[in-house]
Amino acid sequence: MRQQAWHVLPWLDVAKALEVHPTKGLNVKEVRRRLQEFGNNVLAVKKGTHPVFLFLGQFKDFMVLVLLAATVVSGLLGEIADAITILAILIINAVLGFVQEFRAERSMESLRSLTAPEARVLREGMEQRIPASDVVPGDIVLLDTGDRIPADVRWIQAVNMQVEESALTGESHPVTKSISPLQDKFTPMADRQNMGYMGTAIVNGRGAGVVVATGMDTEMGVIAGMIQSVEDEETPLQKRLAELGKWLVLISFLVCAAVVVTGILRGEDFYKMFFTGVSLAVAAIPEGLPAIVTVALAVGVQRMVKRQAIIRKLPAVETLGCATVICSDKTGTLTQNEMTVRQIYSDGRRISVSGEGYDPKGEFQGADPEKERDPLNAALKIAALCNNSTLTKKGVQVAGLFRSKGKDAPWGIEGDPTEGAILVAAAKAGIWREVLERKQKRIGELPFDSDRKRMSVVYETKQGRKAYVKGAPDMVMRLCQQEMTRQGVVELSNERKKSIMRANDEMARHALRVLAVAEKPLADSEPLDENVEQGLTFVGLLGMIDPPRASAVKAIRVCRQAGIKPVMITGDHRLTAEAVAHELGILRGAGGGVISGIELERTSDQELSERIMDISVFARVTPKDKLRIVRAYKKRGQVVAMTGDGVNDAPAVKEADIGVSMGKTGTDVTKEASSMVLGDDNFATIVAAVEEGRGIYDNIRKFIRYLLSCNLGEVLTMFLATLVGLPLPLLPIQILWVNLVTDGLPAMALGVDGAEPGIMNRPPRKPGESIFARGLASKIAVRGTFIGLGTLLVFVAALFMGVNMLGARTMAFSTLVFSQLFHVFDCRSEERGIFEVGIFTNLYLVGAVLVSTIMQLCVIYVTPLQAIFKTAPLVGWQWVLILCVAGGPSVLIGFARLLKNSWQGKTVIAKG
Repeated sequence: MRQQAWHVLPWLDVAKALEVHPTKGLNVKEVRRRLQEFGNNVLAVKKGTHPVFLFLGQFKDFMVLVLLAATVVSGLLGEIADAITILAILIINAVLGFVQEFRAERSMESLRSLTAPEARVLREGMEQRIPASDVVPGDIVLLDTGDRIPADVRWIQAVNMQVEESALTGESHPVTKSISPLQDKFTPMADRQNMGYMGTAIVNGRGAGVVVATGMDTEMGVIAGMIQSVEDEETPLQKRLAELGKWLVLISFLVCAAVVVTGILRGEDFYKMFFTGVSLAVAAIPEGLPAIVTVALAVGVQRMVKRQAIIRKLPAVETLGCATVICSDKTGTLTQNEMTVRQIYSDGRRISVSGEGYDPKGEFQGADPEKERDPLNAALKIAALCNNSTLTKKGVQVAGLFRSKGKDAPWGIEGDPTEGAILVAAAKAGIWREVLERKQKRIGELPFDSDRKRMSVVYETKQGRKAYVKGAPDMVMRLCQQEMTRQGVVELSNERKKSIMRANDEMARHALRVLAVAEKPLADSEPLDENVEQGLTFVGLLGMIDPPRASAVKAIRVCRQAGIKPVMITGDHRLTAEAVAHELGILRGAGGGVISGIELERTSDQELSERIMDISVFARVTPKDKLRIVRAYKKRGQVVAMTGDGVNDAPAVKEADIGVSMGKTGTDVTKEASSMVLGDDNFATIVAAVEEGRGIYDNIRKFIRYLLSCNLGEVLTMFLATLVGLPLPLLPIQILWVNLVTDGLPAMALGVDGAEPGIMNRPPRKPGESIFARGLASKIAVRGTFIGLGTLLVFVAALFMGVNMLGARTMAFSTLVFSQLFHVFDCRSEERGIFEVGIFTNLYLVGAVLVSTIMQLCVIYVTPLQAIFKTAPLVGWQWVLILCVAGGPSVLIGFARLLKNSWQGKTVIAKG
């Protein structure tokens, strides 16, 4: 039973529309009828795939099927080790894929855990406790502090009630509730003070509400539906590798078939040529590619953990590298999530407060603790006394900001963040409530409420009783008749009132949340009621804000250098969002680039898609808005990273190409829907992850270049020899050995290469970019041709110089292996040669090449292996020829690049 705007109706009209008596509730008969009509109050879950079928589904990829066939062929050829290796690779990949998909299906379970197990309802005039699943539209639910709201309700009673809605709306502070109807039906969810929502919790007060929606009709149910409607998509890398695999298999089969047919037509033995073709096919198909991609991604994951980014889905590492838009929450990610006093106004002066965050040891400029009647000093004294929060260094804090204990633990606050901020401002001036209360004692308090918009305390001092007041400036100024100045207390003229309110407006325009503080001496006989707030003396204004993280400002600058658009999406008001965005550097210049949730509501999907690239700040948004924003960017061909912490963020986080959840403040629902979790909830960590992602993609290109160049060299060696009528330069077992020695450790060592200098000074690659783009295909073709022709050259030269067939094949065999081992160092950079990159800057690669070299020497010089691999020992001149042909291209290309980059001023020679 979802109606468009319950919040604009008086609560009696809501009860009437739902046909329920507000003091008696529903009767049993009507409850049964409504249960039949609306169903149980539960979140529906789409039936998932059985784990067995989920696992088997990992083997349906075309490349995987070909590799399974390669496993069978390797086994038939007697290459058991090769077959076991390929099978192990496939099983590891399948397990990883299964775990990721299985986790994704748990997001709904996490969402259901937020719903209340029981509810207290009024039925037939009696209070009853029932399972929350039995709540129906029209039920009157009764709630107290600590209760979780079982369904969406319209409040009909609210006594000092505050509700924690951050998981649903993104609001960081508890929302004070009332029963008054609102005027605008488009009022954002976060501003509907007369509504309560399933899954949110009462943190203060008590109340009653009439249920207006249950189950999937609730706001939580809408989010559940959105999560289930988001389809998983392949990442750009997965799409490219799938396409690459199909082409490689097709080309390999065609070339290998040509080798077999040509050999048979020349009179070679059919059986021999068949096994040569099969061996060549196994060597040509890079079955190690999935494993090396997995290793590269896993290494990236480990690097990211050190930088506070925890990857939940391996492909997201690479996808980060082509991110073009990063949509981020404001509070805690771009800002410090610590309300901080930035300005104080008193006696016509506006003073900026030094220091950041909760640490109260920063030096405060302007206040003089020795001057009792200094207005600035008095304003901070009132801030400390008219306050129920406390500063702590224990590390035990309700909001979970601090975990460590002991004397070196960070400062924190217990209590309301706003009160904590002004308490810290006082402490920075050396004004501590604990010290003040040694000389005076609190004897009364008028607590803050949403109608009064102020709080007052009364203290017994040596000079008599005194009232201290803080609250909304407009409310406090109405009660003020005097003003404290450095010359003493003077009458507050209308002109001064206007001047103070102009200062308030100016602070508000800079998105500061402003409180006014005032005081009044009291007679001992004066009753402690609201009359103590009449005839106040105005003392000052305190303006506070959640300041930007310094690291976020730098990270946004890096984003712009890297061609990435930073976007702020927040539940805060437009003015606050705009001011913070300017300070962060997300907004530059005046006007434009900002849109509110209400404007968004009135904008069609087509209009949003057309305008989206000009917008950098989205304020006061809803969960539905966030999903629309992500989809609009994706419609424009952007690769979107989206951060989130609350339940309301989960659909957009899941829809994004890279979903990012908060490790400290994030809900389980959002974490399950995300690809990456930020351990420190910091925007800068996302940018660091993007840098890592770009490096990982570069490494993937490196070993694709290496593997395909080497495989092309092997195929060309056999194909050209067969084509021109030469004897076969390599035997089937030698081809398989080359595949093992060169495609294994050296290729994997490329996966741990560090990022190239300036990686964040280039634009993101286009999502549809071929993996062979930017000249990679030509590099593979040229070097593969060099390897094939070089191997044939050595083979022909050996025969020409009278070396027997066994020795000539051994020379060709070794030339092929060492050509590839030299080439692996070329593949470390697409712009720099081996003399600029440095041989010893990747010790894993040096070690892998040494191991491969020793393995190759063993099959040449160890007698039992000579018989297996059909090799003969080589002498000095043969090695000189082999190494010149194998290493010559790397040396020449290295010198050419060194000269070219020196000429262009781009040379960076690595150490090591």
